[in-house]
Amino acid sequence: MFTFRSRAKDVTMPAKVPVNFFSTRSPVIDLFRGQLDYAEQLRQDSEIVLYFFYAPWCGQSIAAREEIEHVASRLSDQVLFVAVNCWWNQGKCRKQKHFFYFPVIHLYHRSFGPIEYKGPMSAVYIEKFVRRVMTPLLYISSRSKLLDFLSNYEPGVVGFFEFNASPQPPGYLTFFTSALHSLKKDYLGTVRFGVITDKRVAEEISLVHPGSVYLHRHANTSLIYPKDIMNFTAENICKWALENREMLIRWLRPHGGKSLLLNNELKKGPALLIFIPYNPLAEIHPLLDEITKVALEYHKCNKSQAAEPDLQHLGDSDSPAFDSSVTDAHLKFSEPFSIAKYPCCNTVVLPQWHSISRTHNVCELCVNQTLGVKPNKVHVPHCNFLEIEAALDSFYLQEHTFYQVISNTIECSNFLSFYSPFSYYTACCRTVNRHFLSFISSEKTIFQTPKVAFSSHGKKDNTQFSIPHIEDRNCFIPDLNISSTNITGLSCRTNKTLNLYLLDSNLFWIYAERLGASRSTHPKEFAAIVDLKEEVHYVLDQNTSLVGPTLENFIKNFSVLYSPLKRHLVDDPSVHFHEQHVITEVTTNTFHEIVFLSAKNVLLLYYAQWCGFCASLNHIFIQLARLLPPDSFTVARIDVTRNDLPWEFMTDRLPTILFFPHQRKEQSVKFPEDFSVNLPNLLKFILHHSSLSSSEPCTKECLHKESVLQQGHISHLEREIQKLRSEISALHQAHDQLEAQLSEARREEQRLQQQKHTLEKQHKTLQLHSEQLQATYDQKNQELLEMAEKLQELADASENLLKENALLRILVAARGGKLQSKDETKEPLQSEQTFSEDNDISLSTATATLEEKRIDNIDIIETEHSSGNRTE
Repeated sequence: MFTFRSRAKDVTMPAKVPVNFFSTRSPVIDLFRGQLDYAEQLRQDSEIVLYFFYAPWCGQSIAAREEIEHVASRLSDQVLFVAVNCWWNQGKCRKQKHFFYFPVIHLYHRSFGPIEYKGPMSAVYIEKFVRRVMTPLLYISSRSKLLDFLSNYEPGVVGFFEFNASPQPPGYLTFFTSALHSLKKDYLGTVRFGVITDKRVAEEISLVHPGSVYLHRHANTSLIYPKDIMNFTAENICKWALENREMLIRWLRPHGGKSLLLNNELKKGPALLIFIPYNPLAEIHPLLDEITKVALEYHKCNKSQAAEPDLQHLGDSDSPAFDSSVTDAHLKFSEPFSIAKYPCCNTVVLPQWHSISRTHNVCELCVNQTLGVKPNKVHVPHCNFLEIEAALDSFYLQEHTFYQVISNTIECSNFLSFYSPFSYYTACCRTVNRHFLSFISSEKTIFQTPKVAFSSHGKKDNTQFSIPHIEDRNCFIPDLNISSTNITGLSCRTNKTLNLYLLDSNLFWIYAERLGASRSTHPKEFAAIVDLKEEVHYVLDQNTSLVGPTLENFIKNFSVLYSPLKRHLVDDPSVHFHEQHVITEVTTNTFHEIVFLSAKNVLLLYYAQWCGFCASLNHIFIQLARLLPPDSFTVARIDVTRNDLPWEFMTDRLPTILFFPHQRKEQSVKFPEDFSVNLPNLLKFILHHSSLSSSEPCTKECLHKESVLQQGHISHLEREIQKLRSEISALHQAHDQLEAQLSEARREEQRLQQQKHTLEKQHKTLQLHSEQLQATYDQKNQELLEMAEKLQELADASENLLKENALLRILVAARGGKLQSKDETKEPLQSEQTFSEDNDISLSTATATLEEKRIDNIDIIETEHSSGNRTE
């Protein structure tokens, strides 16, 4: 018998029924079946709702679950927390929402929303954001609260509304909604919104008309919302505040995935990254306040309160309030500060006195005006290009006065102006070396000592206006009342302006470690300046505390023309040195010690872990290190991807080979790129550049040393020859072993060939038998088809006989009826009897014939079946 199997259908296992993601005792309502419609019903009955959309398998969702429960335990009496499973395929949340990541947090304030939270999944940050949504407006009821509000480093928007109308004054709901819009557009909440209801408090910031909106800025003039230009809508107020806000310090909170956040910020210019431990829920932040003060001083370009009214009087209860002087003061202070009231300076670097000198004479050239000549107070005019050009001409005429090789003193000279007898030019020069080691001490000598020695050809004058540099002029202007750090307005007086950024060290300390912070630092405070354009970064000394004066000095040292800051280089901390290694691994910290300070010839290989060709050279350098005498040569390498190098030793091609000869380390030689890197070429390259003739004649001692060196070379080569001979003998032994293994393999191959021939014969026999079976199968199949045709013919004949039999029965019955009706006549009866007898005889004869045919058919069928069984 033959069976035909159909192809199995694909079976898909149905998804498991979801279970509770949150505990049943949790204050979070867990809709683990994705009942989004029920979640919408819950939102209708609550003022503040937090939706936590999660996927049960998501690791971030599992990690954030505990944080959400912690926040819910603190705010569940004010906020409704709802968690929705948005992954189950039969839930409405999965069908209606299409999230690209999990978890997702949405907040609703009544009918406003959703406000998506994109900050760190930490309980303190989430709670801070929820509280911002709960109270988007801060109520300012007094002058002291107004001062606290405006003194914050975050931009502040204040609205003035009088609540003498019911239920709310006009425009209040619009202002309230604009605060929610700002949270929706900026999840960091960098713009703070406040509302004033007291007219007298509003007048302190010149808000007279109800419905006015005020944007406070520290370093620039504050703004009032222009109702006559822009419609008073929530979207316009939010857009106006975000476009005109002042960002002195910006928080950076990378989300942990791939993003261009740091890259986009660092491309804007040099950045000061400050890492501090930050708790958003803390009431006071002393360190943050100190950093904010430094940022305000750094960006206060007007050097006074020119941009903003003096807010200190707001906290003084005895100060006269609500008079017209406030508005006048505001108008007076809003006048733009003019730099023309102070002299301008220019920095001049004198040419080096020798081509190999590493010292420079740096002169700060300033335009000034003599005081005391006129009876009235003289205002210094704004110096134009003609005055600067004249000052430079005068300076270069007296340039020889300041030619000093190394000078620890400061020389200042005054040159009379060509155009006015009342003006002079002041030049103060100092010497700085290449590494700027004594810059700080000399800087204090320049800019803080009141005694300045003038040259004999100049006239001594009042030195309080002898301003040495535009970046340090404030210490010589007593009427500005500026601290000795000279950081006030520094961002506008230098081309190296810094962007200030804050990062929470509790969350992003890994970034600080990549910049050079120590893992064992406690507390986790760190500061670094990153200049992406110059490809350098500087690290604040971690042994000093992160306080305001330290940051100010750090910023000031970066901003000066010749910065004393030392570039921070990152090395590979995983490298450990072992004396038995023939190749020395060089890092950033050991580069100068191994390459420059060593008394040996150094061959240095620049490589990278991803460089496949670099790895192929390892055996060549190992052989080279074994050949060269270790007392005179050092073979080293450095991983350029894990170590920083000084700019003069950087390379853009890998591998790169440099040779530093003994006593001529500054004359490093690069291995030619058109030569193949092999052992003979490297030896020729090293011997050629290490045996350069010196300009001095070789003495007997030199010859003796040379002979000793050559003898050392010979002995070293003899030892290497002995090693090679031993290696050759070992190779011969290995060759013999390999030959034996090869002969055994050949014998095994012959045996396998014989087995292969035997298997091929068996395969041919089986194939022939298979063909015979196939022919028998075809023959029996043909016989069965013929037998089926005969059976079909017999079935057709049987049906015909049955039909004829039925016909005969009908005729017999009809004939019998006729015979009974004809009893009257005898003759007909006799004739009919005779006829019936004839019919009976014919009928019996026909019946017998049919029975004989049936018996014959049955015999034939049985015969065929028996023959078929025998065939099978």
